Amino acid sequence: MRSPRDEGVVTAFVVIFAMVLIFMCGLVLDGGRTLVAYRESRNVADAAARAGAQAIDEEAIRNGSPDVLDDQLAHDRACAIVAHSGFTCGVDADVTTADDSVTVTIQKDVDMWLLTGVTSTLDVDGSACVAIGITGAEPTAQC
Repeated sequence: MRSPRDEGVVTAFVVIFAMVLIFMCGLVLDGGRTLVAYRESRNVADAAARAGAQAIDEEAIRNGSPDVLDDQLAHDRACAIVAHSGFTCGVDADVTTADDSVTVTIQKDVDMWLLTGVTSTLDVDGSACVAIGITGAEPTAQC
């Protein structure tokens, strides 16, 4: 025969187990959404930076200038990749050129499914630099 003190123990266990199960589902779903959004944003930032780094000023190369990146063309090419991916330059994506490198920063908000009302904001950077030469001895071969 059961003692009266055992009554309700299973109910408490089920309630606690259900809460843990909901927490784990939220972690998997919302965490997975965040990781996917980060990966996609990182891919776009890297691709845009590489496209911008290919904007080489041919006249500067012919003249032997150490700055071989055409800043405006690099910005335009990077913004074209960003726009093709659904982001907007100046709004949720920024393109910065410095010396012979291009950096693209993308900001993306991810709404949570189970944690309704919570938004996770991701700031993702991608960068690339101009590398001219194949031997590694050239001054611009190292980024």
